[in-house]
Amino acid sequence: MHRFIGIWVVVVDDRVFVRSWSLKPQGWYRTFLAEPQGAIQIAGQEIPICAVRTRSERVKSAVDRAYLEKYITTGEIKYARDLVRANCRATTIELLPLPTAG
Repeated sequence: MHRFIGIWVVVVDDRVFVRSWSLKPQGWYRTFLAEPQGAIQIAGQEIPICAVRTRSERVKSAVDRAYLEKYITTGEIKYARDLVRANCRATTIELLPLPTAG
């Protein structure tokens, strides 16, 4: 049985992106690098996905803007600014839906 953790997500051009704030060896980012297929949970529904590293600088810049536009409260802005720094920017992953059986 796996567990779900909260990850800050942004949408750019109808594409879903995430970044890791922490690069812990056992963290979700390194887990997705080793095994790109997984699942996300949205409104209680589990959706199978494949995690794909993003290399495009244009896309990373759009993701930067999306984080800074979405996470703007006093408690969020510090983390949003961290997520657009080089070390976090390098962890940009797109979550692609996998087909479901049936």
